[in-house]
Amino acid sequence: MLAFFISSSGMWSQEITKEALLGKINPAKDSTFSKIPSAHTSKENIYLKTEALNAFIKMSAAAKKEGINLTIISATRTFDQQKAIWERKWKRAEYQGWTDEQKALDIMKFSSMPGTSRHHWGTDIDMNSLENKYFESGAGLKMYQWLCAHAAEYGFYQTYTSKEKGRTGYNEEKWHWSYVPISGPYLESYKKKISYNDINGFSGSSAAALVKAIDNYVLGIEIKK
Repeated sequence: MLAFFISSSGMWSQEITKEALLGKINPAKDSTFSKIPSAHTSKENIYLKTEALNAFIKMSAAAKKEGINLTIISATRTFDQQKAIWERKWKRAEYQGWTDEQKALDIMKFSSMPGTSRHHWGTDIDMNSLENKYFESGAGLKMYQWLCAHAAEYGFYQTYTSKEKGRTGYNEEKWHWSYVPISGPYLESYKKKISYNDINGFSGSSAAALVKAIDNYVLGIEIKK
């Protein structure tokens, strides 16, 4: 289920370029991005769209009052950063003898092709753990239940939900939440401006159309309202 949202400052009005959609950016030199303060992340020198970061800080403060600590472990990733992740996985020894399509499908259970990741947009975050099991008991379960109940109040939605109802693409990611007041317009722009011809510049890029990287993955999301 796709949705389009209005940002807290009105509809996202800045031009969304193809370069921005594909992650060919430098967030450190982009005035619409801000560096995430160390109090909110376990990493160094990672960025978010400023509006998304401000919303996260408010959400984090509210969660903290309930004894829940939200920590960003991944945020904006450029095309080159995503390419480095992809290329490392592409060279796995266990893939010897596999077709490009088979390798791409296996990697894309959880990782995006460069140029197709929502992390390129500066709107999406991974929090606390990259294992669904973490969110099934104890502090992780408490955190996930709180996010499901309250994250939307701050503009954040889990995009990669359970696939039981037919959602396509990546497996469920309970850690991945998107600031939809901005990512909504980005997604709409992506649908209009990006084609499979734009997904290139990395190993296995020719498999993008075969695995329907845009149709099944970029668009394979659910936004609960």
